[in-house]
Amino acid sequence: MFAGLVGMAVGTLLFVAAGASASFPLFLGALVVLAAGITGLQVAANPYVVVLGKPETASSRLDLAQAFNSLGTAIAPSLGALLILSAVPLGVAQLQTLSPDALHLYRVQQAASVRLPYLAIGGALALLAVVIARSKLPTIVTARSSMGRVGDSIWNHPNLVLGALGIFTYVGAEVSIGSFLVNYLGQSNIGGLSPQAAAFHVSFYWSGAMVGRFLGAGLLRTFKAGRLLAVCAVCTAALVGVSMLTSGPTAMWSILAVGLFNSIMFPTIFSLGVAELGSLTERGSGILNMAIVGGAILPVIQGLIADRIGIQHAFFVPVICYLYIVFYGLSGSRPNSERSVVGHAAAHSMVTSQD
Repeated sequence: MFAGLVGMAVGTLLFVAAGASASFPLFLGALVVLAAGITGLQVAANPYVVVLGKPETASSRLDLAQAFNSLGTAIAPSLGALLILSAVPLGVAQLQTLSPDALHLYRVQQAASVRLPYLAIGGALALLAVVIARSKLPTIVTARSSMGRVGDSIWNHPNLVLGALGIFTYVGAEVSIGSFLVNYLGQSNIGGLSPQAAAFHVSFYWSGAMVGRFLGAGLLRTFKAGRLLAVCAVCTAALVGVSMLTSGPTAMWSILAVGLFNSIMFPTIFSLGVAELGSLTERGSGILNMAIVGGAILPVIQGLIADRIGIQHAFFVPVICYLYIVFYGLSGSRPNSERSVVGHAAAHSMVTSQD
């Protein structure tokens, strides 16, 4: 966790350097370093939260932890709009009238807007890294589950393999929607909002995820995690479908409401994916976090489709993702112990019917 936080802090400082030089390649490099730090942090922190208590409440614990993640993503778009998007950007026609020197100066001024926010974020991350390094966190020795055996492999656990695909589709759907929201809300038939106003509205999307996770932490202690996951996935698919088929405020608020039902998906899929892995939990966590790459692949696919059929109709890509999550919640998430029980019950039923 310390190494992940330090990597994130270094990435934010690279943003400061990129803002000072107005270098697009340096911005991309900073994103890579920041993302690597985030991934390292999640690989360590998520399974740590899962194994801190009873397996039955793992989804609830991770959901509560992720709620504070959503708190940050709910606040960040508004702060970004205030600190970074406060200056009205010039249009294409205006940019073409600028001399090369004036255009360079304009780009430097625009890039410089990220320096102060990322400097503050970097300082906060460095401080948190020091706190983690000096904290005496309990050491967890992961016992092999009852299903474990010598020479066991992560590929012998379908709930993990299918869960990795679930993380891929969920993060891909969440990022696809979040990435297109500013442009989508700016469409004349949807909201007709300016980039700054749209960025403020994006906060509703992430705020919904925050509220849903705080509520979900309690619901996951009452309802079975897989079934609650499936219900939320049905709701998200329906809301995206409504947004695709309507216009105006209905289309705008239905897509923003998706965040509320997105809320429990990542922590629930993650905890279901590492269930009964025993000593393979850490390795399974790495597989699940690698699947986050769906957030880099699916938005590109949706973007290519949007260029051909329009941004509104391209949202069928997240719908397909959510339908897979319905399957995972109802069937694919069962650990080997439940699969064995179902298999034995089916075999017993066949023998009984033959008799």
